Amino acid sequence: FFLSTIDIVFDVHLFFVPLGIGGWKCVAGLFVGRVGVLVEGEAVYSFAIITLNHSHAKTHCPNKPVSAVKHTSSMSHYLHQAAPSAPQFECARKPSAQTHAASLALDDETQTLDGQDKTGPVQSFQIPRELPTTFLSKYTDTNTTSNVKIEFAHGTTTLGFKFKHGVIIAVDSRATAGSYIASQTVKKVIEINPYLLGTMAGGAADCSYWERVLAMECRLHQLRNGERISVAAASKILANMVWNYKGMGLSMGTMVCGWDKTGPGLFYVDSDGTRLTNHIFSVGSGSTYAYGVLDAGYRYDLSVEEACDLGRRAIYHATHRDAYSGGQVNLYHMREEGWVKVSADDVGPLHYKYAAEKEAGMDQAADAE
Repeated sequence: FFLSTIDIVFDVHLFFVPLGIGGWKCVAGLFVGRVGVLVEGEAVYSFAIITLNHSHAKTHCPNKPVSAVKHTSSMSHYLHQAAPSAPQFECARKPSAQTHAASLALDDETQTLDGQDKTGPVQSFQIPRELPTTFLSKYTDTNTTSNVKIEFAHGTTTLGFKFKHGVIIAVDSRATAGSYIASQTVKKVIEINPYLLGTMAGGAADCSYWERVLAMECRLHQLRNGERISVAAASKILANMVWNYKGMGLSMGTMVCGWDKTGPGLFYVDSDGTRLTNHIFSVGSGSTYAYGVLDAGYRYDLSVEEACDLGRRAIYHATHRDAYSGGQVNLYHMREEGWVKVSADDVGPLHYKYAAEKEAGMDQAADAE
């Protein structure tokens, strides 16, 4: 299969069967979308393999016979033998030694190739040959010698708490890049499946990607075992995945909540692989303000209306005091029947609503005195 947009060729070689001593025959093959290529000859491969070759070709290239084709695979080690009388077909053109050397000479900051400045697009992309944290440190504000400064500042407010009737999840919707407000409409609740929710705090890309990977793993678990995954197992899968990348620059502070056979569940998972469970959590730059409201109004026997109002009010007060939180309050209720989205309220009208309630309460207190 040839994908011209990312220049990757899949060469699939299947079903090499022996035909007597020293004789082999490919009874089926698939080479760049052509089905039914038959090759007869001496021993070519010791067994059937599937390989992935990276190609620098920009268009379809014609099949050409080669006497020996080198395949590389990080998945397994296999034997490869080639005979001149048994031609194979290859479409992926390997980069020459000169091209490879030139790509290694690409400077990250000045974008020069072979000592010449390039004003156009970068000719090739090289994956950093070092830890991502080491690679990125060259461009952050901690490096005084770099002309490129990237400030990694994250801000958000998310919260979740268990109560008599399930779990309440409330989040804001502001995304910031340093002091710049990048968006006011970010969806910070990942709907993993009808019985699982995940929240986003930290790096938006990291949280979004890994929680979508978690959604895939939860679906595979259900297909393999014939039942929904538990909240504890889902959170453990996420913690195990991100732990493998500990110290490599991930920024995640997520909550996973849901309902399974044991009832409602709420877990906290971060990018260091930390996994905690409790009845109440708040994550993000505005979490300290949200905790103040939650501690003042939380009870396990709250009604659904009271719980929703508490979550909404806590996020509002966090957005009022934390400049990195804002937008609207998205509120979810996890029930035994699955989650429902309760509301999405802009914090502007909420500000005047709560201010009016506060003023009315102060007037009543003055009249009582």
